[in-house]
Amino acid sequence: MARADLKSKLPHIFIDGEAGTTGLGIRQRLAGRTDMVVISIDPALRKDAEARREMMKRADVTILCLPDDAAKEAAALNATLGASATRIVDASTAHRTAQGWVYGFPELSKAQAAAVANANLVANPGCYPTGAIALIRPLIDSGLMAADHAVTVNAVSGYTGGGKSMIEAYEAGKAPAFELYGLGFEHKHVPELQAYSKLTRRPIFIPSVGNFAQGMLVSIPVHLDMLKGQPTGADLHKALSDHYRSSSWVSVISLEDTAKLGGRIEPEALNDTNKLELLVFSSEKHRQAVLVARLDNLGKGASGAAVQNVELMLGMKE
Repeated sequence: MARADLKSKLPHIFIDGEAGTTGLGIRQRLAGRTDMVVISIDPALRKDAEARREMMKRADVTILCLPDDAAKEAAALNATLGASATRIVDASTAHRTAQGWVYGFPELSKAQAAAVANANLVANPGCYPTGAIALIRPLIDSGLMAADHAVTVNAVSGYTGGGKSMIEAYEAGKAPAFELYGLGFEHKHVPELQAYSKLTRRPIFIPSVGNFAQGMLVSIPVHLDMLKGQPTGADLHKALSDHYRSSSWVSVISLEDTAKLGGRIEPEALNDTNKLELLVFSSEKHRQAVLVARLDNLGKGASGAAVQNVELMLGMKE
């Protein structure tokens, strides 16, 4: 078979919004792959609805790396294609709790990877919710945490998670070294965090940003005696380990290796990977624990997760 013919048989991927931070990350992850073809729109036509519609018709999967309103418009545009519609992975916030969309966190439950693989519409998770849900959901599923437990989620991200203006401010030296935000309690990640954690009580979520480009820590403090059955830190660790035992990308760090960290953890160790690490720091003396998730906000928190979902949708190894 001629090389051109072989290329035409490979699945085609269109990144709508490939010039943004997430889109660039996806392109980098797909560069050099021989099992799929990335197709690009003429930059002069990137806002031309008909040109984008034609790209969607050519694509097996389209990844939306757009602001929320533009992502909704793109999904509506795709729906006009009928039988020629592309499958979509949406990296925006627009469809994460929308009816008809599958949440693109394959490790969420035993059935979630198959749900992603069979879906036509997949909503990529947010970076912060990825870490928080990964910690909370197994505790609720295992019965260690009540669904109405009062949960507080604290998190810090590199500034690349804040979009173009934040990136420019930090790289120009005009931004603070560290700041809390979302203090109006209306952060757009809360609905998905609550829904896919199975929490019935709205969690308190306080994000922050630091003067480093990428990397993320999500932490959840708990009083062990306020959890169901008054578990130990080891019990929490076991629930997480059991949930992610067969996962390719999510690992639960052993209590022994966690102890070796000396009560400290930094956010950049997993940069440029699709890995997610979960850790349990606990004190039986004080009956307290802190659950921590570490990931790259541009990796498992964005571009890496999108590529993982595309691979599942195309029947490739996770």
